[in-house]
Order: sequence, then structure tokens, then C-alpha cells
Amino acid sequence: MNAIQEARPPFPPFTLETAIQKVRLAEDAWNNQNPQRVALAYTIDSQWRNRAEFLVGREQIIAFLTHKWAKEQEYRLIKELWAFNGNRIAVRFAYEWRNDSGEWFRSYGNENWEFDQYGLMQCRYASINDLPIKEADRKFYWPQGQRPDDHPNLSDLGL
Repeated sequence: MNAIQEARPPFPPFTLETAIQKVRLAEDAWNNQNPQRVALAYTIDSQWRNRAEFLVGREQIIAFLTHKWAKEQEYRLIKELWAFNGNRIAVRFAYEWRNDSGEWFRSYGNENWEFDQYGLMQCRYASINDLPIKEADRKFYWPQGQRPDDHPNLSDLGL
């Protein structure tokens, strides 16, 4: 399969509308928690920094996401556009999850993304902090999978 067959619209350079669309497509894919599907949005040799982990390529991305979602149960994510220019997008995000001991967390972060001409992400740099929360303090309540369109975004939730 070549890059044209793998193309992932929208393509850079991004407009406000297409940058928002790209962010929501990424959020939806991550909320479905399918590592193989998520990895297809990245170039074959995509470079990641996720916290203090450095990954290169789809195979490492798949292994990372498989481990992540085995650990982070009941995962629900919201991403929000922060800025964009040309082939780059910056997002802020928060996600809620619990560990296998039943402890809840809200993880906050920022990501910087760079795309190739086919709309595949070639670089992803993520900084993330975890905050322990009580189950009663959760804000992300929807069935596992895609966030409903009428669910509040990060700004609406005061996050």
C-alpha cells in the first residue's frame, strides 16, 4: 500500500475548519481503543514522544497503545484544538480512566502534531500529567467509544 492509498483527509495546509475536523477524528479513533486502526493515521516511520517514551513506527505505536489501554480501563478522552499553522496542529486534551485497583485518574496534556502531505501524522509530541480523582469527581460519562456530539468539550467543562 502506498501513501496515496493510505491518505487521511483532511490534508494540510489546515484551515480552522479542517484542523477542528482532524482533532475530532483523532479523538474518535482513540476513544474506540483499536491500536491497529489508530496506528493507520500515522506514517510508517512516525516519531513519537509520549511522556518520557520515544517511539518510532507503527509497530511500536501499536504495542504502546495495546499496553496503554490494558492499563487504563474505562478510558474516555476529549481533545480540543489549541492552535494550527500549515501542516502542524497543537491540541490540549484530558482523559479519564481507572486502574485495575479501581482508582480513578484524569490525565491532562498537550500534543504537538506534524502531518505529511497525505494527512498522516509524522510526528507526535505529548506531555501528560495524571491527577488522582474520586469517582464522584468524574466528568466524562458516555458509553465507551466515540464521545457524543452533544457532550460538553473541555472548555465547556471548565477544564
